[in-house]
Amino acid sequence: MHITRCGSGIPVLFIHGIPTSSLLWNGVIRRMCERFTCFAVDLPGLGKTPSEPYHTDYLAGLADRIDTIRIKNSIAAWHVVGHDGGSAVAVQYAHSFPQNVSRLALLSPALFPDLKPYYLLELLRKPIVGECLAPVIHPLFWKIAMQRAGRNEEETNSPLTDFREPFSGFYGAWHFMDVLRWGEPSKVLAHFSSMLPQLSASTLILHGSRDPAIPLSFSRRALNLIPNSKLVQVDCGHFIPLNRPAFVANQLTEFFGQSPLSAMAWQESYTQSWA
Repeated sequence: MHITRCGSGIPVLFIHGIPTSSLLWNGVIRRMCERFTCFAVDLPGLGKTPSEPYHTDYLAGLADRIDTIRIKNSIAAWHVVGHDGGSAVAVQYAHSFPQNVSRLALLSPALFPDLKPYYLLELLRKPIVGECLAPVIHPLFWKIAMQRAGRNEEETNSPLTDFREPFSGFYGAWHFMDVLRWGEPSKVLAHFSSMLPQLSASTLILHGSRDPAIPLSFSRRALNLIPNSKLVQVDCGHFIPLNRPAFVANQLTEFFGQSPLSAMAWQESYTQSWA
């Protein structure tokens, strides 16, 4: 997997979702790199990482590859941050390698089997229908849905053009369709409800109050299942790292800089932030 690295200090791994790339985190990383060594990966088929076929143990395979990155960079343990589908990768990694994750942050977490893909994208996931509609839905999604959802409320720069780059060219629409066919949520995410209570890392959950893609109930369910977890609502849409990069950077910096909290202290912190 393609990976970028910057900064110095405590290591943090950032994992994006679909259909973005490591550039999703640029605004956040720029604000954190003075205190942290920030790593951001491109998942297969996105950014600069080549595509690969999906299979039954796909998430477990990604977790293994992420730990290889940790080993190659001589990191004993790091904080892990995931957005959208990247949250599922982050949870899988934290579950597979608990000793290597200091703290965990999940933004707009897509973690449960009743996940409903965005309606335009759901059409692309259907055989034959997707092949026929891909040339029409592909430009509509990027020009309308992503332009609106990816608006940066704190600065003018936006990486939407870079997100779309892997899907440019004559076959781009069908490549986009293939990436979206990552598997049925009912199967791929079926084991997460039993996995979340086993997480040992203290966890921060951020959810946009105007998120049209992932319901707030997902974050509340994750909060109830993950020990030592905390939920903070953010006044924005789905792409929290794009919409509110300064806020996210501040939340992560504070969270990663805290000393370990007891379960009671975490509950008190949650109550104050939720009020």
